[in-house]
Amino acid sequence: MENLTNFYEGLQPAVCRACLCARGAAPGRRPGAELFPQGRSAAQPRGSGGLDTQDPAPQPRTPSGGEVWLLSSAAPGHWTAGAMPVGGLLPLFSSPAGGGLGGGLGGGGGSRKVSGPAALRLTEKFVLLLVFSAFITLCFGAIFFLPDSSKLLSGVLFHSSPALQPASDHKSGPGARAEDAAEGRARRREEGAPGDPEAALEDNLARIRENHERALREAKETLQKLPEEIQRDILLEKKKVAQDQLRDKAPFRGLPPVDFVPPIGVESREPADAAIREKRAKIKEMMKHAWNNYKGYAWGLNELKPISKGGHSSSLFGNIKGATIVDALDTLFIMEMKNEFEEAKSWVEENLDFNVNAEISVFEVNIRFVGGLLSAYYLSGEEIFRKKAVELGVKLLPAFHTPSGIPWALLNMKSGIGRNWPWASGGSSILAEFGTLHLEFMHLSHLSGNPIFAEKVMNIRTVLNKLEKPQGLYPNYLNPSSGQWGQHHVSVGGLGDSFYEYLLKAWLMSDKTDLEAKKMYFDAVQAIETHLIRKSSSGLTYIAEWKGGLLEHKMGHLTCFAGGMFALGADGAPEGMAQHYLELGAEIARTCHESYNRTFMKLGPEAFRFDGGVEAIATRQNEKYYILRPEVMETYMYMWRLTHDPKYRKWAWEAVEALENHCRVNGGYSGLRDVYLLHESYDDVQQSFFLAETLKYLYLIFSDDDLLPLEHWIFNSEAHLLPILPKEKKEVEIREE
Repeated sequence: MENLTNFYEGLQPAVCRACLCARGAAPGRRPGAELFPQGRSAAQPRGSGGLDTQDPAPQPRTPSGGEVWLLSSAAPGHWTAGAMPVGGLLPLFSSPAGGGLGGGLGGGGGSRKVSGPAALRLTEKFVLLLVFSAFITLCFGAIFFLPDSSKLLSGVLFHSSPALQPASDHKSGPGARAEDAAEGRARRREEGAPGDPEAALEDNLARIRENHERALREAKETLQKLPEEIQRDILLEKKKVAQDQLRDKAPFRGLPPVDFVPPIGVESREPADAAIREKRAKIKEMMKHAWNNYKGYAWGLNELKPISKGGHSSSLFGNIKGATIVDALDTLFIMEMKNEFEEAKSWVEENLDFNVNAEISVFEVNIRFVGGLLSAYYLSGEEIFRKKAVELGVKLLPAFHTPSGIPWALLNMKSGIGRNWPWASGGSSILAEFGTLHLEFMHLSHLSGNPIFAEKVMNIRTVLNKLEKPQGLYPNYLNPSSGQWGQHHVSVGGLGDSFYEYLLKAWLMSDKTDLEAKKMYFDAVQAIETHLIRKSSSGLTYIAEWKGGLLEHKMGHLTCFAGGMFALGADGAPEGMAQHYLELGAEIARTCHESYNRTFMKLGPEAFRFDGGVEAIATRQNEKYYILRPEVMETYMYMWRLTHDPKYRKWAWEAVEALENHCRVNGGYSGLRDVYLLHESYDDVQQSFFLAETLKYLYLIFSDDDLLPLEHWIFNSEAHLLPILPKEKKEVEIREE
C-alpha cells in the first residue's frame, strides 16, 4: 500500500497532462458493471460534463469502489468523470521507470506492483482489452498485408539477382524504359523495393489503418439505417436482379441455325517413330484407365475417389453433376475413343441439368463446363453441345450484375444472387477468376448471335484500363462495388495466373486483330519482368510474388504455365524480343523441371521456394502435395511444339513414369499428400482436370504437330479447344430460312 501511495503522489499535472486515478473492480465483478459511484444516477448531470468547478480534486481511495477520474488538459484544475479517450490512458504504460506495458503493470524497476489479476483496476482491464484487441487485429491484418518473415529476411539476407538486367541498364530499343541508373534506384526506393523494407512496412501499416477506418465507417452507416430501410434495400436488390435476369434471358428464346465448319487438324495419325508411337499409346491407355474407373465407380458424379472407389464432388460445382464427363469430352475425341465419346454425349443430352438451386464458382464452371461444351461442339458439330453451352452461359450472366460490371466469384444458379469469397480482401473479386471468362464468352456470342456475352467481358477491360496499376502490375483483388483495387498483392500463380494467359490468347483467337489485348499483355509482361522475375544463386529463373512492394521468393506449381505462355507470345513480341521470350519460357520450364526432379516422387510440389538457403524446394508441409496438376506438362507441350528440343519429350516421359509409379492405383489415379515421402500418401481424388489437361498435353507432346496445330486452335485455361476466329467470320453465320 505504501508503494501505491507513492505512485499516486508521484503523478503531478506538470509532468502528465492526463493523469489517472482508478479504483479496481472487486473480485468476481463483471467488468464495467459499476461505471458510476454508488448512489448516483447515470443520468445525473455533473456541471459541464464532469465535477463542478468548486469540487476539490478527488483523492485516491482504497480499492473498494470503481470510479475513473481524468484531469482535463483543456482546463487546468478541472476534473472530468466518465468515458476517457485511449490517448489519455497511454501515459500509464509509458513510465520511464516501468519501460512500457510490462513496466507499468508488471512491476520491476520502481513500478507499482499488483498481487495478481484480481488486483487490476477496472480501467487497467479495459486498457489491456483495447491493447490486446489492437494487437490481434494487427496480427490478423498482417496475414494479408505483410509478407512472411522469410520474405523479409530474404530481401536482406538472401541475395537474388534479377533474371534480366534492370530496365535502366538496357540499351535503348523496343521496350526499354527511359530512365538512367540513378532514376531507377530512386524509383525502386519509392516503390518500397526489397532493399527498403521499412518504407514498405510503413505503407502497409498505413493501408491497414485506412482499411480499418473504412470498415468502421461502413459499419456505422449500416447501423444508422432502420431495420425497415435495410429490408427495403434487400428487396430492391432482389427485384433488380430478377429484372436483369429477365432482360438477359429475353433474347434467348431460341438459337439461330449456324453453318458448322469442319475442324482442322483433329484427325490423328500415328507418329512415324516407333518409340514415340509406343509412348503415345501408353498415355492413351492411362486415359482409358482413368475413364473406365470413373465410369465404374462414379458415373454421373463430378469426380472419382480412386482409393475409396466412389464419387467425389467439390462445392465449386454446386449441384451440377458430371464435371469429369464434360471435362473429358475433347480428350476422348482427339484420342479417338469414339465409344466413350458417344457415352459421354448421351449422358450430356439426357442428364446434364443446370436448373439447380445451388451456389457455384463462376470461374470453375466457365472453364470446365462452358469450355468443355464449346470444345466438344467445335470438334464434333453435335448441336446438343452448342445448346447446353449457351444455356449455361445465360445462367452465368447474373454474376455480372454489380455496380462496376466486375462479376461475382460465386453465384446461386436459381436465384441469381452473387457474392464473393469471404476471405478475398474485403469482398473483392479475384483477377484470375473474372479475367478468365473472355475466350468462352466471345465464342458464346459467336455461336448465339447475341453480343451480350462479348459486351460483359469487354466491360471488364474498360474497368481495368481506367485504373492505375501499381508499378504497371495488376493486383489480384478488385472490389466489384467500388471498381477499385483491393490489397496490392500480385501473383502470376494462384489468384492471377490465367488473367495474363487470356490476354495473350484473346489476341491470338481474334486472328491477331484484338490489339488492345496484345498491348495489355505485353505491358503486363514487361512489369512482371521488372518486378517479379528473379534468378537464384545457382541460375534458376523464377517468378516471385509481390505484396505491397515486397517480394516473396516463392513460386507455385500453377505459375509453371507461364513458361509456355512466354514462348507462345514470342512471335508477337516487340521487335527484337521474340528470341528473348522464347528463352525466358525455356528458363521457366527448366526451373519447374527442377522442382519435380528434387522430390522423391519426381512430381512437383504445390509451391517451392528460393530463400533460406533452398532452391526449388517446398519448405512448408502445406505446400508439398501434388494433385495431378497439368501446368508443367502444358509448358513442356508448348516448348516442344515451338522448339522441338528433345529434352521436353524426355522430361514429359519422366512425369509419365512418375505418375504410373506413384499415382496409379487400382481405382484410377490419385493425388499425393507429400511428394518428398518415401511412401505414397494418397489424397483419394482423381481431379477432372487430370483427364482434361494433364493427359491431353502429354498426348500432344508425343503426337505430330499437325494434330491440333497452334495456328488454328487455342486452349482455354482447362485445355479445352477453341478455334481461332478468322477476320471475315467475326459474327455468327446465319442460314437464310
